[in-house]
Amino acid sequence: MKQDDFNQHGCLNLVTGLIVLASKDYKKAVKQLQKNPKSRASMATAKECEEFFRGSLYQSLTSVDGEWLIKRLREEALRV
Repeated sequence: MKQDDFNQHGCLNLVTGLIVLASKDYKKAVKQLQKNPKSRASMATAKECEEFFRGSLYQSLTSVDGEWLIKRLREEALRV
């Protein structure tokens, strides 16, 4: 593997990991808010994740629409 290929692969893994982690955090916060709607920590996490998915950094990392992802993650989190 060439150095450039290695660097691109590493960057792609980093971007993917960042989005996957934010997605997991968001789903967990939504689930916790369903159980405890007054949880300040869960509210803060959900808000932070939504800001990330709507922000310019996220938009520069992927072509997946942030609003679509928020809706999809919320639906998944609320499924029993």
